[in-house]
Amino acid sequence: MDDPLYSKPLLRLAALAAGAGRLEPCDAQGSAHNPVCGDKISVTLHLEDGRLVQMAHQTQACVLTQASASILGAHLTGNRQDVEALHRQVGAMLRGGDVPPAPFAEYAALIGAASHRNRHKCVLLPLDAVLDALSNG
Repeated sequence: MDDPLYSKPLLRLAALAAGAGRLEPCDAQGSAHNPVCGDKISVTLHLEDGRLVQMAHQTQACVLTQASASILGAHLTGNRQDVEALHRQVGAMLRGGDVPPAPFAEYAALIGAASHRNRHKCVLLPLDAVLDALSNG
């Protein structure tokens, strides 16, 4: 795999699978699906006073979705506005903008997807699932 889309840091993040699994019990759950490629992700969240404090994910997806979910599983906390802001930052990065700041700077490993517009949804899918869970929670 010499394609810069599948960099070693990206593959390491996907293999790490931080946050993989399911939280039982959970305070909220959501999912997202990319019908173009078939990627699916479900997330479970622990909330305290309406703030996300822990997430877990189950993915049936490509390494881009897996790596993005792993970054979120390791670092994502906050309220809906924080998640929406991160979604905008990652989307902007994929359109040529800056990599999100720490603790989400690991998204730099997914920068190879920027030149593959049809793969942007794969990177954003875990964030879509978290937003779905926050809407349902």
